[in-house]
Amino acid sequence: MVMSRLAVVKTFFRAADWTLKQSAVQEIKKFGQRSTATTRSSILPLFFLLPNKNTLKMADIDGEDPKEYRWETGYEKTWEAIKEDDDGLLDGAIAEIIQKAKRKRQAQKTQQNRLGMMRHLYIILDCSESMTVPDLKPTRMLCTIKLLEIFIEEFFDQNPISQLGLIVLKGKRAEKLTELTGTSKLHLKAVESVNKIPLNSEPSLQNGLDLAMKALKVVPGHASREVLIIMGSLTTCDPVDINGTIDSLKADNIRCSVISLSAEIHVCRHLTQQTGGTYGAVLDDAHFRDQLLAHVDPPPAAQTQENSLIKMGFPHAKTDGGKDPPLSMCMCHIENTDEPSKLTSGGYHCPQCFSKYCELPVECQTCGLTLVSAPHLARSYHHLFPVQHFTELDFNAQATNCYACQKPLTESTDKNVYRCEKCTQIYCIDCDIFIHETLHTCVGCNTANAQRK
Repeated sequence: MVMSRLAVVKTFFRAADWTLKQSAVQEIKKFGQRSTATTRSSILPLFFLLPNKNTLKMADIDGEDPKEYRWETGYEKTWEAIKEDDDGLLDGAIAEIIQKAKRKRQAQKTQQNRLGMMRHLYIILDCSESMTVPDLKPTRMLCTIKLLEIFIEEFFDQNPISQLGLIVLKGKRAEKLTELTGTSKLHLKAVESVNKIPLNSEPSLQNGLDLAMKALKVVPGHASREVLIIMGSLTTCDPVDINGTIDSLKADNIRCSVISLSAEIHVCRHLTQQTGGTYGAVLDDAHFRDQLLAHVDPPPAAQTQENSLIKMGFPHAKTDGGKDPPLSMCMCHIENTDEPSKLTSGGYHCPQCFSKYCELPVECQTCGLTLVSAPHLARSYHHLFPVQHFTELDFNAQATNCYACQKPLTESTDKNVYRCEKCTQIYCIDCDIFIHETLHTCVGCNTANAQRK
């Protein structure tokens, strides 16, 4: 007599050994042959709920070769990594995750890396309806605008001879807000105007990538080509197959990275894997900030990136002497309708064509010469020789205060401290990160060198 469906299921779950499980499966096969497809399909999903490694695979029902499925490898208790503090809050656990991620990123920096110092980066920003979600306070869009302002300032501070551009995705189309340029003021003003864009419809990731690819194709071979996508939507409305665009990006050595504000998306993960970029999904606004600022440091240069000598000019700021110095207009504002050029007596004159500019670095619009100052090259140079990694130690009263910020070190707040192996000074985790990401020099080593002199 054929068992009922409920009896078969109960027998399967109560089975304690493999033999009884096999007999239960045989009954399921018989019942499936005598039932409709709808009835049989209602039995199969039960096998997805079995967490035991030794349970029967769904392929055994159809007589196929057994395969290892992701849900059959046992539970990963990822929730145990996040624990509440004494006040019942999760902020401390999230902050610890972020700090560990920063330390991991620092450990990946080595002096042997070949970096792309002259970077050309396009930021593609999702302006669809999904950016109105208030999971990042006050909304995803307002949080992104605020963090982009910080990122732009930090990007040009750490990469003064690089260029940046902005593209927005709205109404299934892509629109270029700013061209590739090294002027941070222009980008900051464009980011402020994003707040006025109506957030509706879906984004088109492919249109944004095509627009960025057209601009980056003409970039010289010695410069790095990068795209950073901030994606809030879980969907993309593309005109044709996006895999063709991904192949073109890979062929042109354009590195694409994605920061997702919602969840991981397969097409974005595939894009980053094919082009050598990074992928990250944010937890909260602090984690979003860390994910974004991780793109400030230049990435490793592509294997096919060319080596070439670059001609640069080093103009000096000068004001013509005399009682009535001549007045002239700068080239950087002569075509800017928002901020028209003014007649001034000072500025930076190109040593090749003598065109005047009001700030550096800039590419001369007349002769194409890159105009920089010596400090700009020095700020780009320190990425090649990062500060040696500090040794992480369990706090055991090695020092009463952090050597840099003089913060008192206690066992309750500072579980780990960090020691420079050259000067043997002890630092807290905040100073460790600040020294390696912003200051780029050890405070203790510099102090010791100054005392010797």
